[in-house]
Amino acid sequence: MTQGNTYVIGDIQGCYNGLRRALDKVNFDETNDKLFAVGDLVARGEDSLSTLRFLKSLGNNFNSVLGNHDLHLLAVVNDIRKAKKSDKLEPLLNAADLTELIDWLRQFPLALKLDEQSVMVHAGLYPKWSIDECVSLSDDVSNILKSTDYAAFLSEMYGNKPSNWSSDLTGNERLRFIVNACTRMRFVHTDGTLDFDNKSHPSAVSHSTSSTLKPWFEVTNKTLKDAERVVFGHWAALSGQTNSRQFIGLDTGYVWGQSMTLLHLDSASLVSISA
Repeated sequence: MTQGNTYVIGDIQGCYNGLRRALDKVNFDETNDKLFAVGDLVARGEDSLSTLRFLKSLGNNFNSVLGNHDLHLLAVVNDIRKAKKSDKLEPLLNAADLTELIDWLRQFPLALKLDEQSVMVHAGLYPKWSIDECVSLSDDVSNILKSTDYAAFLSEMYGNKPSNWSSDLTGNERLRFIVNACTRMRFVHTDGTLDFDNKSHPSAVSHSTSSTLKPWFEVTNKTLKDAERVVFGHWAALSGQTNSRQFIGLDTGYVWGQSMTLLHLDSASLVSISA
């Protein structure tokens, strides 16, 4: 059998029809091609249930990282948070196979190496971390999410503090920062402090009062090599615009009426469908 293609898809957010249309556009072969997702598989779109069932049916040909909406779903299922009506999760939450789907979902990490020089993280690579460090820290969280008593951590997961990384952080504070950096980060101060107030396009905050605030990918990362790539989602307002081949943003806002984007990993080419 010939070697199949490998694709990475941007935030699906329960948009099942968009997902299938995007895969049809590249003639995705479910038996031979591989699909990676940058997280936020669920919430806000019309059919999170069909989305998860389909992705699960791909077996070993599918892999993903977890996004903030995926983690929120885990918290909702464990009665730690209430579902938002706008997330349209009711059919999923009432599904007979919910437990099976949740147990499948929580096996995915926060960061994943796509190849020797590429990492995939929902929000991006925190500027004080190397790719290997990010993947290692992701494993610390993932090991808990895979465990039987993972719900205890979910109840401690929410919050904006600590807002800056230190290797001295321990316990839930350390884990919370890892989750926030991997799934919620957009803007970062040049000293490494995460900012959760701004979600807009960088051009909208460039003239703000803070001269130290930058998109995470514009803050110098001394550990990142020129040949290394970071593939991410999460930031719909960015529309994938990083002005850099090194940082590939795939959340192009399909659920907001814009487009869904696939990255063909080998050629680094992008394919999009309109909402």
